[in-house]
Amino acid sequence: MDNEVIARRFFRLAALMDLRDDDPFRLRSYRNAAEAIETWPHPLKEIAAQEGVTGLQTIPGVGKAIASKIIELLERGTFDAWEKITAETPATVLDLLEIPGIGPKTAATLHQRFKISSLKDLKKFVADGRLDTVDGIGPKTAEKIKEAVAQV
Repeated sequence: MDNEVIARRFFRLAALMDLRDDDPFRLRSYRNAAEAIETWPHPLKEIAAQEGVTGLQTIPGVGKAIASKIIELLERGTFDAWEKITAETPATVLDLLEIPGIGPKTAATLHQRFKISSLKDLKKFVADGRLDTVDGIGPKTAEKIKEAVAQV
């Protein structure tokens, strides 16, 4: 598992936390750690194997808790906080974040207000012409989303 994959997991965790309106400070700490991990010049797998939690904590934004999650992710392919949050929020909601123009806040709005929890739901929503009813989505963004959904 390379740094980019690890960073992506933390970005996705932060996005799920944002969808759920969780603690913004924890959310920011996961995003900051993910940004540092993504560009870190040395493989985290090697750092974890050689230096453990202490070595991982030398990365900006990576404290003891996140370092422990990285080790758990490297060893098991997942970590408890990820399992807990994905059990409570449909994993398919994360697919919405792959659509250009849809960030965590828009995905949260689509999921909470319109019960959209998958790309299939989004495709039907767009086909029904309801995208224009979503607050915060302007004409340019709506067009970008429509084009992306048409390619799915």
